[in-house]
Amino acid sequence: MPDVLIVGASRGIGLGLVDVHLTDNWGVHATTRDGEPPRDHDSLVTHTFDVRDVDQLDALVDRVGEVDRIIHNAGVMRVGRAEMMEVNSVAPIRTVEALLQAGRLKDGGTVALMTSQLGARRGRTGGLGDYGDSKAALNDEFRRQSPAWAAAGAISVVVHPGWVKTEMGGPGPSLTVGDSAAGIKRVMDELRPEDNGKFLTWDGRLHPW
Repeated sequence: MPDVLIVGASRGIGLGLVDVHLTDNWGVHATTRDGEPPRDHDSLVTHTFDVRDVDQLDALVDRVGEVDRIIHNAGVMRVGRAEMMEVNSVAPIRTVEALLQAGRLKDGGTVALMTSQLGARRGRTGGLGDYGDSKAALNDEFRRQSPAWAAAGAISVVVHPGWVKTEMGGPGPSLTVGDSAAGIKRVMDELRPEDNGKFLTWDGRLHPW
């Protein structure tokens, strides 16, 4: 049974990713800020983890064994700029770095950081907004780090999950959580070493930076 660590799994896309991996007989490590299990399942282990808390990160690294896949989904939108940058930009890189340095990803394993098309700079004539800025900063740092992650044995990408009907996405989008999560899993299932460092969409298309 392969194992995945999903950071930020209490609801929305994170919970959808829990469901599609459990359905496909993966063992799932899921983090929630309050430690409450997002699902009742024998193959699910839940960890308390607020991505802003470095002590909780250390505890997570100690508790999680080797996994085949890491997905960092935790993110915020309607908060202050400083908190948005910490959660959306800094924490994903810090979390993956800590896990890789501790040898928690199997050689040839995959890593996905959830980004957004709002963080793409190409074609923009004005500001990206605070949320877009936070995702652009994540993309920039990911591009700097991904070669070193590849050298450590990871195949890593950033993924735009689509405009999804969630609490964050609002009622407007037509893309469901289930479809987005299933697409992200398919993308990750098909990753090859030459895909390392790419910006992909939930349905497998290359996204401009």
